[in-house]
Amino acid sequence: MRSLWIKIHLYVAAFFLPMLLATAVSGGLYLLGIKGSTESTSVPLSVTKVMSADSKTLESDVRELLNANGIDHNFEYVKVSGGTFITRPTSSDYYQIRTRDDALEVTFNQPDVIKTLIELHKGHGPLFFKDLQKLMAVGLLIVLLSGFWLGTSSRALRVPTLLTSIAGLLVFLALGFMI
Repeated sequence: MRSLWIKIHLYVAAFFLPMLLATAVSGGLYLLGIKGSTESTSVPLSVTKVMSADSKTLESDVRELLNANGIDHNFEYVKVSGGTFITRPTSSDYYQIRTRDDALEVTFNQPDVIKTLIELHKGHGPLFFKDLQKLMAVGLLIVLLSGFWLGTSSRALRVPTLLTSIAGLLVFLALGFMI
């Protein structure tokens, strides 16, 4: 049984290693204030359209507006933020449409590599990638719990594993809940 859990721990950890490293790097950069950048270009419109956040056809309205202006852009859905409509995912090139005084302002946005990683980290990537991130969360739980179980089930590793886990819990509680 132990050898099976060692293999599960190893293979799940190895499979998700690239994603976990990207998540750790992007989260660390973000916390250090390195958030990447997005190059934004204003897009002139030859054809406009009335846009409303309450529209049940908002996604097709956005597609029609972009197509009517000669813009061929594939997106999965539209994020509404006040009077601003953002094509998603924002981990790659995207458009932002602002409604102002019955006028539309359209911006084409190109995130750099760091901004792309941070957008993926935040769950702003393609829908299939969000599903992979959910699977990664389960995988991470498996890796952590199997590692803890493997450590505590070994006579030689039991005490160091428990002491290290308790120390981690105490640091989390002390620093995480200090206000």
